[in-house]
Amino acid sequence: MTEQLRMMAVHAHPDDESSKGAATMAKYVSEGVDVLVATCTGGERGSILNPKLQGDPYIEEHIHEVRAKEMDEARDILGVKQEWLGFVDSGLPEGDPLPPLPEGCFALQDVDEAAGRLVKLIRAFRPQVITTYDENGGYPHPDHIMTHKITMVAFEAAGDPERYPEAGEPWQPLKLYYNQGFNRPRTQALHEALLERGMESPYGEWLERWDKMGRERTLTTFVPCGDFFEIRDKALIAHATQIDPDGGWFRVPMDVQREVWPTEEYELAKSLVGTSLPEDDLFAGIRNN
Repeated sequence: MTEQLRMMAVHAHPDDESSKGAATMAKYVSEGVDVLVATCTGGERGSILNPKLQGDPYIEEHIHEVRAKEMDEARDILGVKQEWLGFVDSGLPEGDPLPPLPEGCFALQDVDEAAGRLVKLIRAFRPQVITTYDENGGYPHPDHIMTHKITMVAFEAAGDPERYPEAGEPWQPLKLYYNQGFNRPRTQALHEALLERGMESPYGEWLERWDKMGRERTLTTFVPCGDFFEIRDKALIAHATQIDPDGGWFRVPMDVQREVWPTEEYELAKSLVGTSLPEDDLFAGIRNN
């Protein structure tokens, strides 16, 4: 294939693109791949997680604008393009029983209708590869689960001229991946490496929770991108309301990360081209075909 390679990453909120697959995107951008982040919501109901910014009245009153500006900065750091799908953040319901979701939010939209916006973007951008979340959302946030649902519909519908005829010329993506960067093998390897070096690990409680869940995903694709971990972290820090730069995200020294686990991981969910597993490239089976 001599045509320009293009990848679309479909995410629920601003900051998700920087915590899930960011080093992969930066690597592909450096190779000349055209990368577009589709952000489903504005993150309006996201909590301010950086303790240094909590209680700031301007941020609380203008959270939508603040998070949009953070997204602009992260986008520029990663070198990607970015589009908003324009849905309203559903928030993360807490309590027992859980409260109802807010009226009009993303997670309460009709799936087929909401997928139409993504179909239009797919047909305009024409990606060969799409990444998103698995059916559990990576973790059970209602917006992550809804992102999965509309992406599955859009992947199938974008190439069908009879579906969403108003959304542009049909285009069929060739591969669909689930982000699986938060996985047991990676976490276990980093945890053990830190303990072996006499360092404190932030992953002990994570591993205990995994033991209780007893659930593992299939990792099919390991993209080498250790050289881009610093760009990933810089993009993540740009989402200042969401990320504490002194928090657990950044406690593993960069040299340990690169030595022990220099890849980001994916689960191949759908492929319309031949490929052999495991892969080290999201475009395996597409390049030179």
